[in-house]
Amino acid sequence: MSLSQADVEQVSLLARLQLSPAEVETMTRQLGQILDYVEQLAELDTRDVQPMAHAVEFYNVLVPDRQGESLPREQALANASSRDDQCYRVPAVLGD
Repeated sequence: MSLSQADVEQVSLLARLQLSPAEVETMTRQLGQILDYVEQLAELDTRDVQPMAHAVEFYNVLVPDRQGESLPREQALANASSRDDQCYRVPAVLGD
């Protein structure tokens, strides 16, 4: 698939990018190479290949939740930039 400089300029306009003429030339060449590679991949027979979400096996690496003692309120509020006796104080988001 051929990619023209006008195509790259149109995409850069849509993406709100200001590319110099040298950058347009470089991007035209590089994006053309990417599209050529994708065309090569499209030629492969993938009928017997299972779809996958990741290129490598993915395992859940999270630790199970455990119930434990809560922090004392003073320790939990120790680094708050603004607080009162019981809570963090944050600016109002809706209204006064």
